[in-house]
Amino acid sequence: MKFGRVWVLLAVIGMASLAAWGQGKRKIIIDQDAAGPGGTDQQAILMLIQSPQTEVLGITVVTGDAWLKSEVAHTLRTLEIIGRTDIPVVPGAECPLVRTKEGTELWQQSYGSVTWLGAWTPKFYHPPDQLGDMPEGKPTTKASDEDAAHFMVRMVRKFPHEVTIYAGGPMTNLALAISIDPQFASLAKELVFMGASLNPQTADPEFANRPRHEFNIWFDPEAAHIVLRARWKKIVCTTVDISVKTNMTNELINRVKAGDSPAARYVGKYSRLYGEYNYLWDELTAAAWLDPSLITKKETRLIWIVALATETL
Repeated sequence: MKFGRVWVLLAVIGMASLAAWGQGKRKIIIDQDAAGPGGTDQQAILMLIQSPQTEVLGITVVTGDAWLKSEVAHTLRTLEIIGRTDIPVVPGAECPLVRTKEGTELWQQSYGSVTWLGAWTPKFYHPPDQLGDMPEGKPTTKASDEDAAHFMVRMVRKFPHEVTIYAGGPMTNLALAISIDPQFASLAKELVFMGASLNPQTADPEFANRPRHEFNIWFDPEAAHIVLRARWKKIVCTTVDISVKTNMTNELINRVKAGDSPAARYVGKYSRLYGEYNYLWDELTAAAWLDPSLITKKETRLIWIVALATETL
């Protein structure tokens, strides 16, 4: 068995301003399960787009926190609101490689219920061909006709060893890109992803009782297995262990709302707190990539994804 070498960041990241880092624009593809409006997915997208460091080649979308069709619509609308419709939004995988809603329901009978099922969460569920609520309004722009996997392959071949792949959701699109082009991973500059859980220190029952469970890996474990075995030059992972040390608060939302940019107004209007735990998930991964000085500790780990248990070993 071959394991992927992963830089796992185990730090508390302060919500500091993002200082410029490195020289020139840094090319990036944002691969995201882009639920919206507001929330960690769209906020991470905004962070990466708004940075003066980045050249966002495209946003590839994958089912995860919500269904693909609604995620694409929310992302298109976000780009319209902030005036960045020049960035292509590229639809990807609508379903995991193997896992199904019905299979997941059977899985829970054996392994116990899971708090967050993403697009399959019962209280938020709607059929995949429906948009669901769009309080920010439906987009008037259209998504790319290309699919996510082929777009990513095309970009890394156009800019070999220059493109960072940022993955904020399940890894289905990346696994498909690797299946299309076995050189995809080695042609990328690096993979930066939010995912996995090692030993988070928290009273949150979602992780206190199942410390190795994390949604992005769990939702499509076969895809994660393929991706983390590929020949990336570098993999950087921010885990649940970091996120549970943070909180999105009304005070923080109000600080953003005080800004006068379209992005600040968007976050101020659509970001909400849900329940007791409101972590900064994908935002931390984006922040750590933009400004690595925020990281106070890092470790090199071997990560192995077991599809049966879908937990990180």
